[in-house]
Amino acid sequence: MARRRARRGPEEFSLSFLDVICCGFGAVILLLMITKTVQPQIIEASTINLEGKVAALQEQVFEIRGETRVLNRDLNAKHEQLSEYEQRIAILRGQLASAKSRHDSIQVQTSTNDVVTGQLAIARQKLSEEQKRLLGSQHKSQNSLIGGIPVDSEYIIFVIDTSGSMFSYAWERVLQEMEATLNIYPEVKGIQVMNDMGQYLFSRYRGQWIPDSPGRRKVIMQNLRNWNVFSNSSPVEGITAAIRTFYDPGKKISIYVFGDEFTGDSIAQVVDTVDRINRTDAQGNRLVRIHAVGFPVQFIRAPHLQSTGIRFATLMRELTYRNGGTFVALNDFRP
Repeated sequence: MARRRARRGPEEFSLSFLDVICCGFGAVILLLMITKTVQPQIIEASTINLEGKVAALQEQVFEIRGETRVLNRDLNAKHEQLSEYEQRIAILRGQLASAKSRHDSIQVQTSTNDVVTGQLAIARQKLSEEQKRLLGSQHKSQNSLIGGIPVDSEYIIFVIDTSGSMFSYAWERVLQEMEATLNIYPEVKGIQVMNDMGQYLFSRYRGQWIPDSPGRRKVIMQNLRNWNVFSNSSPVEGITAAIRTFYDPGKKISIYVFGDEFTGDSIAQVVDTVDRINRTDAQGNRLVRIHAVGFPVQFIRAPHLQSTGIRFATLMRELTYRNGGTFVALNDFRP
């Protein structure tokens, strides 16, 4: 019996199967490679977009920081201004307290004087029926006084220092004293206003009397408020000009000098000059009366700078004494 050829068992994997498997893996790899080629483009675009946003945000941060610096600088400046204002407020409060204290201290002194002055003015302006009955309608007072000042004049001249010290510090008080002086003369025949250099408040009335009326008095006060002409702080020129221009033997005239200092060379020379032109009449009376009101502006300065104020007071005391008038020294240049 022929020997049977031995048979080989069937192979589990043939060559064609391996080829199929390799092709399948190749296809998968190819698919993966195709897919990978698109992905880097998307990542790169995303990266660019994010960098742009980051740059924009950084720019905004820089802008905000810049604005913050500006605001902080402005805030610091405001804090400094606030500190300065607080300091000024503290100083002003101190000054206000000091002013109130001074005001309270002089209010008691002035209130009594104001009442007495007002009562005297009323008594001078009108005679009661009882006085008329007792004294007669023809009675005339020879030397009527209000607050120590003779007020029997029919014409009055104001000689006012218009220097910087007076206009800057005492002008409101000047207006107040001017009005008070006019009030003690309820009616006169003529008024004139000059500065200490002899310049007129109203040039159209140069060398003439201003007729008295309530309306003209009001206009005088209005124009005087802003009257700031040159002055050498010496009343000599104004006094001599007033006497030489307006003296009339048939008129009773008074000069009122308002000032704060005398800067002239010699007090004695001024007194002699006024004595020479303001002569006495047969009864020994001067041609015009000279009154004066002293404003203590110079006494706010250091003691060694107060000499011109002291010289004004010395001059006016002597002039008013020699010329039938009164010198009034105010205790404050403020209203």
